[in-house]
Amino acid sequence: MAKALLGYVGGPDPRLLAEMRRLQQRVQDLEAELVRMQARNDALTVASHEESLLSIDVTHGEPVLA
Repeated sequence: MAKALLGYVGGPDPRLLAEMRRLQQRVQDLEAELVRMQARNDALTVASHEESLLSIDVTHGEPVLA
């Protein structure tokens, strides 16, 4: 049964190992990109919130004196 799982008696297939390493690297790259995107999103959320605090709400402004 173990021979069938490994594919042949000589051990694991080098192509399979190379593909596994490539996929592991891709997962690490995507995880790093996710962290960068989350940080950027957090920064944009903070900037948007600060901008909304600085904006003037004209619908509740003072009446114009004539």
